[in-house]
Amino acid sequence: MGTELYHAVAERIIAGFDRYFDEFQAITAGASERFITANWQAVQSASVKRIDLYKKVVVEVCSQLKEAFGEEINEPDFWRGARQSFAESIKHYKNYKIAESFFNSIYCDIFQHQAINNDYMFVHSSDPDGTPVSGDEIYKRYTLKSSITSLLGEIINDSDFGLPFQDKERDIRRIVRSVKHHLLPFFKDDDKSQIVVELIRPIFYRNKAAYVVGRIVSEHRSAPFVLPILNDEKGTIYVDALISNPDDVSIIFSFTRSYFMVESKVPRELVGFLHSLMPHKEKGELFNSIGYCKHGKTEFYRSFLKHLENSEDQFVIAPGIKGMVMSVFTLPSYPVVFKIIKDKFDPPKTMTREDVREKYRMVSRHDRVGRMADTQEFANFVFDHNRFSQELLDELEQVSPSMIRYDGDKIIIKHLYTERRMTPLNLYLRGATEEQIEAAMEEYGNAIKQLSAANIFPGDMLLKNFGVTRHGRVVFYDYDEICPLTKCNFRKIPEPRTEAEEYASTPWYTIGPDDIFPEEFSLFFSGNPTARKVFDKLHSDLYEVEYWKTLQRNIESGIVEDVFPYRRRKRFEQQ
Repeated sequence: MGTELYHAVAERIIAGFDRYFDEFQAITAGASERFITANWQAVQSASVKRIDLYKKVVVEVCSQLKEAFGEEINEPDFWRGARQSFAESIKHYKNYKIAESFFNSIYCDIFQHQAINNDYMFVHSSDPDGTPVSGDEIYKRYTLKSSITSLLGEIINDSDFGLPFQDKERDIRRIVRSVKHHLLPFFKDDDKSQIVVELIRPIFYRNKAAYVVGRIVSEHRSAPFVLPILNDEKGTIYVDALISNPDDVSIIFSFTRSYFMVESKVPRELVGFLHSLMPHKEKGELFNSIGYCKHGKTEFYRSFLKHLENSEDQFVIAPGIKGMVMSVFTLPSYPVVFKIIKDKFDPPKTMTREDVREKYRMVSRHDRVGRMADTQEFANFVFDHNRFSQELLDELEQVSPSMIRYDGDKIIIKHLYTERRMTPLNLYLRGATEEQIEAAMEEYGNAIKQLSAANIFPGDMLLKNFGVTRHGRVVFYDYDEICPLTKCNFRKIPEPRTEAEEYASTPWYTIGPDDIFPEEFSLFFSGNPTARKVFDKLHSDLYEVEYWKTLQRNIESGIVEDVFPYRRRKRFEQQ
């Protein structure tokens, strides 16, 4: 086969990538107008459209390749030459690593995720140490000339969100007060005169807010500097908070939240800056946070392979109560769980494997409001046999034999999901103090309420289906029972009409498939009366039918609830 043929294939894939990247940027660029007009339903639609774009373009390119080159593209060895030609063609690309991920998607789509080999695709980057730059300064520097007030005033006066500030002077005063109280004590006295604020030039948009993101630095120290900007829907905007604690910034960029809309010619540069603010976050997670979730998946996989090379522990069954639908395992030294759909589900589960996959697809495209863990889906994931504990092997062979294939010293799992590991809420509560129990149950109720306001009914709200993050946030992670809240029929349990009905061992009234009885939610606390007592104090409204019907009416009327990715006490109006 001639190099011309390989070059032609590479050019087709590059053209597809360029089209994807341009359309991605066009959708992202519309975020500013959607914020200005407070068109929150359009925000949600654009988010879904951008997520779906990648698969759409991949399918189109694969169809073009099959039509243009026929059966030849179905031979793995053909892709050895195509890969080489593609690598040569993109070596001066500013976004060559994301382009590599796109090539991988084309290859995997054609081969149904078989024949994964670095000779045919980019399991490893063609230039792992390369650092292409756009030539543009992605951030702007503000130096301290006379006072903190004048510096922060300059930042606000430079900001252009397409709307006037509700009260600019008030916002500046609030920011100054917060900087003096929370940030300046962090810096040494001899550093304070050298303070510089570096702000990323493009604005970050997500849900109903815009974010100015940057850092405040001196010769010896650095701290994040994030300003959430809200639209009051009356034609003006205001600064809602100053977020400067690294943990709080990490929560804003959490794996439990929707992806930001932020314009960037070279996303890798943006991720590099964000990584300086949150060095504990994997770069793959940061690519996810700005919408490049397929490349984030590539970065995760490469990081995972590197971790395996530098560790020796074995994969084990994940702690917690075993699920009826999923088998879950983890590597103790790596903060991720691997979830496999069982071949048969334990009663009373009646859904199919495809039903479960559809639930996970629903979550991947939905606003997760900081309460659902992001997942990555993999096919034919290869592990070393000797890294699996015997207990785990026995478990997988018992519950998911169709999902496992052995190839020499390798174990290949045909389909799995990866998800950030958290402490199951039921386990967390066992060793929690009274104060921790109260905080966790407040979070648990808030998670249910925020998911429901976003039109997600968790279904099975058992404590074991929620996890606690390192920041103490409670997050839902078991999706096989979720459904749109608007599909639920919330009912009050009918009053018994006779003594026989009152003492019947089974419900005497009819129950439809979508019927939900909020009075029964207390059953989720069986075995933990302490947790139930706290929950009843904080969230008893969840037992009321009218609470749920009000949520449904709000959703159906197009109301998008406010969900802040930071504690309410951080808001200026709460201080």
